Parts: sequence; structure tokens; C-alpha cells
Amino acid sequence: MLIYSCSGGADVGALTDRVARYLTLSGAGSMHCLAGIGAGLDSFIEKAGSAPGIIAIDGCPVNCAKQGIEKYNLEVTHHFQLGDLGFAKGESPADAENTKIVVDIIEKAICNE
Repeated sequence: MLIYSCSGGADVGALTDRVARYLTLSGAGSMHCLAGIGAGLDSFIEKAGSAPGIIAIDGCPVNCAKQGIEKYNLEVTHHFQLGDLGFAKGESPADAENTKIVVDIIEKAICNE
């Protein structure tokens, strides 16, 4: 499973980045470069297209990760938007506690499929 996070410029973006890195270290998937998808680089798009699944993690309702992936007709298997999980921009530090909360939600969701 490939993991893409929109790291954005706000605290929720930093949180999505930390979550994606933690999920990679825990073996839940492999974090990949969303910027390569956004830049339209063929090798990045092909890698995503051949993945057994894609997790997109967005910090805010703009949903850059999800939209960037779907722009190339790729299917996002699991989408997590931190606002839907109770995190608000400007009020959600990328600390260990918030990282653990989001990681637990994502791991539970992908293990229960």
C-alpha cells in the first residue's frame, strides 16, 4: 500500500507528514512523494498506478493528496481528512499524542477491510 500525505503549510499538514512516516516505519505501507505526482512525473504516476492500494492523508478540506492522485485517474483506496477526524487547522500540533491518535484510526481502518 502506498501512502501519500499533503504536508501543506499548516500544523495539520505537518501532522499528516508525521503520520505517513510513522505508518511507513510500522510497516502499514510505504510513503511516497506526492510532489512527483503533482508534477506529473511519469515514473511516479506509474508507481502509484501499479500499487495494490493507495492511502491519501489530507490535513484540510482542500484534499490536495486525494485530488492530486485522482487527477491521473488513479483510485484512492483509503482517504483520511483530518478535519473529519476532529482536527482543526491552527489547533492541531504535530505532536506525539495527535500522531498516535491518527495512526491508530488509520491502522484500524485499513486492517478492518
